[in-house]
Amino acid sequence: MLLSPDRPAGRPPFSLYDDEIATVVDLACRGAAEARQHVKPGMIEVPITRLVRKGIVRVKRGASLSNVQLRAGELELDDMASTDPTVLGRIDITLQFVHQFGEEDAYVAIECKRVGAGRHQLNARYVTDGVERFVTGQYASGHSDGFMLGFVLALPAEATVAAISGRVRSTYGEEAQLLPASAHPASLAVLSGRVLQRGSHAIRVHHMLVDMTPAA
Repeated sequence: MLLSPDRPAGRPPFSLYDDEIATVVDLACRGAAEARQHVKPGMIEVPITRLVRKGIVRVKRGASLSNVQLRAGELELDDMASTDPTVLGRIDITLQFVHQFGEEDAYVAIECKRVGAGRHQLNARYVTDGVERFVTGQYASGHSDGFMLGFVLALPAEATVAAISGRVRSTYGEEAQLLPASAHPASLAVLSGRVLQRGSHAIRVHHMLVDMTPAA
């Protein structure tokens, strides 16, 4: 694990250090790898996500991490001051690092979506129902980083990356395209791109693609 034990006081709760980003990627990818053995053909997104969440808990406990916590279940967002239904939603997986404890709006958001080579509808929803929620600020409003976890149901992963990157780039601009980041042994690809949240705030979206084809 890549966490440093101590952080300076007064650190902004919406920001993440690079080692914390690496820890999120590590937990998500290893949790997904543990979950894959339980994935059945035809399994939909919600039960896969539940398996991954349990896998992350096992990985976290095995590493004895005490300065990051996994929130139970989906994080439900409900802006009672707004009548706009688009501000409502449930983030699939959320974490908090120690510097975020006690701040309800400070968290690490991981949105999960099924994708795959030739799965055009799923790949489109990854953008319209996933990345878009970070762009509008529905998820991770004001945060420095957001995370997408793509459950790859059909290989090769390169075809999926190309399809998603092309759609993200055409929708949100050049900086949003998926560019390679540090590789992880339990992933098919780790990439990132920047989008403008609500048209002004830059947020970096990390894309983790993991193999969710049913294990032999």
